[in-house]
Amino acid sequence: MNMNNVINGIEKGWKHALASEFDKEYFTALQSTLIIETKTSTIFPPEKDIFAALNLTPFNNVKVIIIGQDPYHGKGQANGLCFSVSDNINHPPSLQNIFKEIQNDLKIPYPKSGNLERWAKQGVLLLNASLTVRKDEPNSHIDFGWHIFTDEIIKQLSFQKKDLIFLLWGGFAKKKIKFINREHHHILTSGHPSPLSANRGYWFGNGHFRKTNELLISLNKEPIDWRIE
Repeated sequence: MNMNNVINGIEKGWKHALASEFDKEYFTALQSTLIIETKTSTIFPPEKDIFAALNLTPFNNVKVIIIGQDPYHGKGQANGLCFSVSDNINHPPSLQNIFKEIQNDLKIPYPKSGNLERWAKQGVLLLNASLTVRKDEPNSHIDFGWHIFTDEIIKQLSFQKKDLIFLLWGGFAKKKIKFINREHHHILTSGHPSPLSANRGYWFGNGHFRKTNELLISLNKEPIDWRIE
Protein backbone atom coordinates (compact mmCIF):
# COMPACT_ATOMS: atom_id res chain seq x y z
CA MET A 1 0.00 0.00 0.00
CA ASN A 2 1.29 3.45 -0.96
CA MET A 3 -0.45 5.76 1.51
CA ASN A 4 1.15 8.85 0.00
CA ASN A 5 -0.58 8.14 -3.30
CA VAL A 6 -3.86 7.46 -1.52
CA ILE A 7 -3.66 10.74 0.41
CA ASN A 8 -2.54 12.73 -2.63
CA GLY A 9 -5.65 11.52 -4.42
CA ILE A 10 -8.05 13.02 -1.87
CA GLU A 11 -10.40 15.65 -3.31
CA LYS A 12 -8.77 19.10 -3.03
CA GLY A 13 -11.49 20.68 -0.89
CA TRP A 14 -11.18 17.94 1.71
CA LYS A 15 -7.40 18.00 1.50
CA HIS A 16 -7.46 21.70 2.33
CA ALA A 17 -10.00 21.31 5.16
CA LEU A 18 -8.02 18.44 6.72
CA ALA A 19 -4.50 19.63 5.85
CA SER A 20 -3.35 19.88 9.47
CA GLU A 21 -4.28 16.25 10.18
CA PHE A 22 -1.96 14.52 7.73
CA ASP A 23 1.23 15.51 9.56
CA LYS A 24 -0.01 14.74 13.05
CA GLU A 25 1.55 11.91 15.02
CA TYR A 26 -1.62 9.80 15.13
CA PHE A 27 -2.04 9.94 11.35
CA THR A 28 1.59 9.05 10.68
CA ALA A 29 1.17 6.08 13.04
CA LEU A 30 -2.06 5.14 11.27
CA GLN A 31 -0.31 5.05 7.91
CA SER A 32 2.51 2.87 9.28
CA THR A 33 0.04 0.48 10.90
CA LEU A 34 -1.95 0.13 7.68
CA ILE A 35 1.17 -0.62 5.66
CA ILE A 36 2.11 -3.40 8.09
CA GLU A 37 -1.47 -4.65 8.15
CA THR A 38 -1.64 -5.02 4.38
CA LYS A 39 1.45 -7.24 4.47
CA THR A 40 -0.08 -9.64 6.98
CA SER A 41 -3.84 -9.45 6.32
CA THR A 42 -6.46 -8.66 3.72
CA ILE A 43 -8.12 -5.33 4.40
CA PHE A 44 -11.24 -3.71 2.99
CA PRO A 45 -12.18 -1.61 1.11
CA PRO A 46 -9.62 -1.74 -1.72
CA GLU A 47 -6.88 0.87 -1.48
CA LYS A 48 -8.44 3.04 -4.19
CA ASP A 49 -11.73 3.25 -2.23
CA ILE A 50 -10.44 4.08 1.26
CA PHE A 51 -11.33 7.75 0.80
CA ALA A 52 -14.22 7.18 -1.61
CA ALA A 53 -16.66 9.00 0.68
CA LEU A 54 -14.56 12.17 0.43
CA ASN A 55 -13.78 11.83 -3.26
CA LEU A 56 -17.35 11.18 -4.39
CA THR A 57 -18.75 13.98 -2.20
CA PRO A 58 -16.42 16.98 -2.45
CA PHE A 59 -16.19 19.22 0.62
CA ASN A 60 -18.03 22.07 -1.09
CA ASN A 61 -20.88 19.78 -2.17
CA VAL A 62 -21.83 18.24 1.19
CA LYS A 63 -25.50 18.67 2.12
CA VAL A 64 -26.31 15.56 4.15
CA ILE A 65 -24.12 13.35 6.39
CA ILE A 66 -24.82 9.72 7.28
CA ILE A 67 -22.42 8.14 9.79
CA GLY A 68 -21.62 4.44 9.93
CA GLN A 69 -19.23 2.48 12.12
CA ASP A 70 -16.79 0.59 9.89
CA PRO A 71 -16.70 -1.00 6.42
CA TYR A 72 -18.30 -4.33 5.65
CA HIS A 73 -15.74 -7.07 6.29
CA GLY A 74 -16.87 -9.63 3.68
CA LYS A 75 -15.11 -10.13 0.36
CA GLY A 76 -16.25 -7.70 -2.33
CA GLN A 77 -18.72 -5.84 -0.11
CA ALA A 78 -17.09 -2.58 1.02
CA ASN A 79 -16.70 0.25 -1.48
CA GLY A 80 -15.72 3.09 0.84
CA LEU A 81 -19.25 4.39 1.51
CA CYS A 82 -21.07 3.56 4.73
CA PHE A 83 -23.94 1.06 4.38
CA SER A 84 -23.15 0.73 0.65
CA VAL A 85 -21.98 -2.38 -1.19
CA SER A 86 -20.47 -2.83 -4.62
CA ASP A 87 -22.71 -3.70 -7.55
CA ASN A 88 -23.87 -7.33 -7.80
CA ILE A 89 -23.31 -7.93 -4.08
CA ASN A 90 -26.16 -9.14 -1.85
CA HIS A 91 -27.59 -6.42 0.36
CA PRO A 92 -26.61 -6.77 4.04
CA PRO A 93 -29.50 -6.63 6.54
CA SER A 94 -29.02 -2.97 7.53
CA LEU A 95 -29.03 -1.87 3.90
CA GLN A 96 -32.16 -3.94 3.27
CA ASN A 97 -33.90 -2.07 6.08
CA ILE A 98 -32.73 1.29 4.73
CA PHE A 99 -34.25 0.48 1.35
CA LYS A 100 -37.45 -0.81 2.98
CA GLU A 101 -37.83 2.46 4.89
CA ILE A 102 -37.34 4.45 1.68
CA GLN A 103 -39.87 2.19 -0.02
CA ASN A 104 -42.42 2.77 2.76
CA ASP A 105 -41.67 6.48 3.21
CA LEU A 106 -41.35 7.63 -0.39
CA LYS A 107 -42.97 4.79 -2.37
CA ILE A 108 -39.69 4.23 -4.23
CA PRO A 109 -39.27 0.64 -5.49
CA TYR A 110 -36.73 -1.56 -3.73
CA PRO A 111 -33.57 -1.42 -5.89
CA LYS A 112 -31.50 -4.19 -7.39
CA SER A 113 -28.13 -2.56 -6.63
CA GLY A 114 -26.89 -1.71 -3.14
CA ASN A 115 -24.31 0.76 -4.42
CA LEU A 116 -25.03 4.18 -2.90
CA GLU A 117 -22.64 6.15 -5.12
CA ARG A 118 -25.64 7.91 -6.63
CA TRP A 119 -26.43 9.46 -3.23
CA ALA A 120 -22.80 10.43 -2.67
CA LYS A 121 -22.67 12.30 -5.96
CA GLN A 122 -25.71 14.34 -4.90
CA GLY A 123 -24.05 15.59 -1.72
CA VAL A 124 -24.71 12.80 0.79
CA LEU A 125 -21.48 12.13 2.69
CA LEU A 126 -21.54 8.43 3.56
CA LEU A 127 -18.88 8.41 6.27
CA ASN A 128 -17.69 5.43 8.26
CA ALA A 129 -15.95 6.23 11.54
CA SER A 130 -13.24 3.72 10.64
CA LEU A 131 -12.24 3.76 6.99
CA THR A 132 -10.69 0.27 6.86
CA VAL A 133 -11.27 -3.16 8.38
CA ARG A 134 -9.56 -6.57 8.39
CA LYS A 135 -11.29 -9.30 6.39
CA ASP A 136 -13.91 -11.17 8.43
CA GLU A 137 -13.11 -9.16 11.59
CA PRO A 138 -15.58 -6.33 12.26
CA ASN A 139 -14.20 -3.32 14.15
CA SER A 140 -10.67 -4.72 13.83
CA HIS A 141 -9.24 -1.28 12.95
CA ILE A 142 -11.18 0.65 15.59
CA ASP A 143 -8.00 1.53 17.51
CA PHE A 144 -5.86 2.51 14.52
CA GLY A 145 -6.62 6.24 14.77
CA TRP A 146 -9.32 6.53 12.15
CA HIS A 147 -11.81 7.85 14.69
CA ILE A 148 -9.64 10.89 15.38
CA PHE A 149 -9.53 11.62 11.66
CA THR A 150 -13.23 11.12 10.97
CA ASP A 151 -14.21 13.09 14.08
CA GLU A 152 -12.17 15.94 12.61
CA ILE A 153 -14.18 15.62 9.39
CA ILE A 154 -17.37 16.15 11.38
CA LYS A 155 -15.83 19.06 13.29
CA GLN A 156 -14.70 20.80 10.10
CA LEU A 157 -18.10 20.39 8.49
CA SER A 158 -19.78 21.76 11.60
CA PHE A 159 -17.37 24.70 11.88
CA GLN A 160 -17.01 25.72 8.25
CA LYS A 161 -20.54 25.14 6.98
CA LYS A 162 -24.13 25.94 7.86
CA ASP A 163 -27.47 24.16 7.50
CA LEU A 164 -26.10 20.67 6.97
CA ILE A 165 -28.37 17.73 7.79
CA PHE A 166 -26.85 15.01 9.98
CA LEU A 167 -28.61 11.64 10.06
CA LEU A 168 -27.47 9.83 13.20
CA TRP A 169 -28.69 6.25 13.39
CA GLY A 170 -28.05 4.23 16.54
CA GLY A 171 -26.09 4.87 19.71
CA PHE A 172 -22.67 4.96 18.06
CA ALA A 173 -23.61 7.69 15.57
CA LYS A 174 -25.50 9.69 18.19
CA LYS A 175 -22.27 10.08 20.19
CA LYS A 176 -21.04 12.35 17.37
CA ILE A 177 -23.60 15.02 18.35
CA LYS A 178 -20.96 16.56 20.62
CA PHE A 179 -18.97 17.60 17.51
CA ILE A 180 -21.92 19.32 15.80
CA ASN A 181 -23.07 22.90 16.36
CA ARG A 182 -26.80 22.36 16.80
CA GLU A 183 -27.55 26.05 16.30
CA HIS A 184 -26.09 25.97 12.78
CA HIS A 185 -27.12 22.51 11.59
CA HIS A 186 -30.02 20.06 11.55
CA ILE A 187 -29.87 16.68 13.28
CA LEU A 188 -32.25 13.76 12.77
CA THR A 189 -31.80 10.75 15.07
CA SER A 190 -33.31 7.28 15.21
CA GLY A 191 -32.45 3.71 16.01
CA HIS A 192 -29.98 1.85 13.80
CA PRO A 193 -31.30 0.08 10.67
CA SER A 194 -29.81 -3.23 11.85
CA PRO A 195 -32.40 -6.00 12.40
CA LEU A 196 -31.85 -5.92 16.18
CA SER A 197 -32.91 -2.27 16.37
CA ALA A 198 -35.38 -2.25 13.49
CA ASN A 199 -37.32 -5.25 14.78
CA ARG A 200 -37.77 -3.49 18.13
CA GLY A 201 -39.43 -0.56 16.41
CA TYR A 202 -36.53 1.91 16.56
CA TRP A 203 -35.95 2.28 12.81
CA PHE A 204 -39.01 1.85 10.62
CA GLY A 205 -41.22 4.90 10.33
CA ASN A 206 -38.53 7.46 11.16
CA GLY A 207 -39.25 9.27 7.89
CA HIS A 208 -35.67 10.53 7.65
CA PHE A 209 -35.48 10.46 3.86
CA ARG A 210 -38.67 12.46 3.42
CA LYS A 211 -37.75 14.83 6.29
CA THR A 212 -34.28 15.39 4.80
CA ASN A 213 -35.79 16.49 1.51
CA GLU A 214 -38.33 18.71 3.24
CA LEU A 215 -35.47 20.41 5.07
CA LEU A 216 -33.41 20.78 1.90
CA ILE A 217 -36.33 22.35 0.06
CA SER A 218 -36.93 24.74 2.96
CA LEU A 219 -33.26 25.75 2.68
CA ASN A 220 -33.61 26.34 -1.08
CA LYS A 221 -31.37 23.35 -1.80
CA GLU A 222 -31.94 20.60 -4.32
CA PRO A 223 -33.56 17.56 -2.64
CA ILE A 224 -31.91 14.15 -2.83
CA ASP A 225 -33.21 11.62 -5.33
CA TRP A 226 -33.04 8.54 -3.13
CA ARG A 227 -33.63 6.12 -6.00
CA ILE A 228 -30.88 3.63 -6.80
CA GLU A 229 -30.96 2.52 -10.41
